[in-house]
Amino acid sequence: MRRPVRQTLIALILAAAWGAGLGLAHLKGDIPLVDGLEATLTNFRTVLGGKHAPPDIVTIVAIDDEAVREAGSFPLSRAAVAKVVTAIAALKPRAIALDMLLIDPGPEDGDLALAQALKASRSVIAAAAVFPDSRQSAASGEGPLARLPNAQELLLPQRRFTDVAALGLVNVQTDKSGAPRFMPMLFLSGDRIEPSFPLSVATAATGAEPGFEPNGVTIGGHTVATDIGQLMPISFYGPRGTIPTIGAAAALTGKLPEALIRDHIVVVGATVTGGGDVFPTPFDPVLPGVEVISTAISHLMANDGLVRDRAVRYVDFGFAVALPLILVGLLAWRRSAIGLVAMLAVTVIWLSVNFIAFRSGIWLAAALPIAAAVPPVLLFGGAQLLSGRRQATHFAQQSELLQRIQAPGLAEFLARDPQFLAEPVRQDAAVVFIDINGFTGLSETIGPSAVRELLNGFYDLVDREVTACGGAITSFMGDGAMILFGLPAPAADDAVNAARCCIQLTRSMHDWIDTLPQANASRIGFKIGAHFGVVVASRLGGGNRQQITATGDTVNVASRLMEVAARHRAALAISNELLLVARREGEPFEENSLEGPIETQLRGRSGSLSIWLWRG
Repeated sequence: MRRPVRQTLIALILAAAWGAGLGLAHLKGDIPLVDGLEATLTNFRTVLGGKHAPPDIVTIVAIDDEAVREAGSFPLSRAAVAKVVTAIAALKPRAIALDMLLIDPGPEDGDLALAQALKASRSVIAAAAVFPDSRQSAASGEGPLARLPNAQELLLPQRRFTDVAALGLVNVQTDKSGAPRFMPMLFLSGDRIEPSFPLSVATAATGAEPGFEPNGVTIGGHTVATDIGQLMPISFYGPRGTIPTIGAAAALTGKLPEALIRDHIVVVGATVTGGGDVFPTPFDPVLPGVEVISTAISHLMANDGLVRDRAVRYVDFGFAVALPLILVGLLAWRRSAIGLVAMLAVTVIWLSVNFIAFRSGIWLAAALPIAAAVPPVLLFGGAQLLSGRRQATHFAQQSELLQRIQAPGLAEFLARDPQFLAEPVRQDAAVVFIDINGFTGLSETIGPSAVRELLNGFYDLVDREVTACGGAITSFMGDGAMILFGLPAPAADDAVNAARCCIQLTRSMHDWIDTLPQANASRIGFKIGAHFGVVVASRLGGGNRQQITATGDTVNVASRLMEVAARHRAALAISNELLLVARREGEPFEENSLEGPIETQLRGRSGSLSIWLWRG
């Protein structure tokens, strides 16, 4: 298995394992590390979905600033509360819910009046649970009543009130942002199980006892989906006042609107300024607690809240595994604009599905798939970038090595066109050979380190001058080099560039030899041969090792011209053909600096050749 494929498989397995681990934790309950993000995203989706009208079921009678002025005190006296309850009961509501704690005894006449008012109507009063460290811890267990909020103690109303009215706990469960997110349906305290305030109100309004199953509570002929521990999600309709609200002063003055009371559930609670019973919600930073309770009652009665049960959590588990797998797979498939666009498209599709489901009343987790996908994608992306950087460094090193072995122009051309000279090409080119005289004898006396240093200096010199003149070194051959002008493509100035290169090589070689120790400089010299004509340019060698070179008579003549230069004790022997072509582009040699033309015989070649000598 190739290494990249193995790395991708490992990344996919680890991404799936990470997502599955988070998904399993999610199936058991919320994950503290992602709960804060989920709260923020839930608020955002709620606001993005917009406000909507609540069902015409619940009416709030608010003990507001005007009611306090009318009654003359806050909290309202029990007698004033009794008057409010009596006024509401006269208009035949489905149930009256008193969202206030009646824990301490009040004046006897007031308590008696309130007890009589509650007894005369179908009413529910509030109690509260106290939890250790102010957290709603859950009890262990199995079945429909598993993991109920476990209260340390209960704050119960006076016995005279519980004897005449149903009881319910008003505690809500908030998220990391402080927003009421769930309404528990049941509470555990010691060996007692107590209903929530909204559940008791719905029971009183429907006249039917609720039934419980692991994923819901059945009441009034329908089943409301609940989460782990019989928690019902709360979805707010809008800011304060979205649920119809009447000031309690209207009850005290006998001006209650019958249309909002008759056959409605009426919740009485405080909204007075400074009352303290407020919560931050997506639509309102100070939503009165009575409206939170009324929202939960509406959900129970109309079954219009969010669905987040075991089945939804299994869908969340699937997204927690699938999203990181898909994104990591796409990142491994294409680390390019196409891959990024594909990843973005998958993310947009998931976000769209998540939001549409939320708008439809299904609370799919948003933070869980993000927490499952982001770390694997970042880690794998970082590993890919690191691998790519190492690969780029490797390629840069290989390119640098190739630049040393091949002429820069040819290396760059090969990188752009891997098929360059895959088939031999006949073309005109100028060929230059240079060789050090006396090098073999000198190398036998100066040792390998000095030989290496001498050759490196020679190679650097040749490379510098040839590159400056636009040539290509096809090979270094021990103490010599073969140079071409005409690759990667022939040009009109190849001949004049070759002639100028010969001049620069001659001058630089003289200067370089003068820098050598006298004992070495006196024993070596150099010779250059240059010719212009048709060559066969090709890539020679097997599939694993190839070299760009040129062959043909032009190459052989240029090589033999070095012998001519050495025989005449000249630095350069240049063919008449190259000089004629070079002169058409510009005379590179100074006037009368050349000797010739001279007709000469070349070893291994019939006929004579006109050449010119230059001593430099």
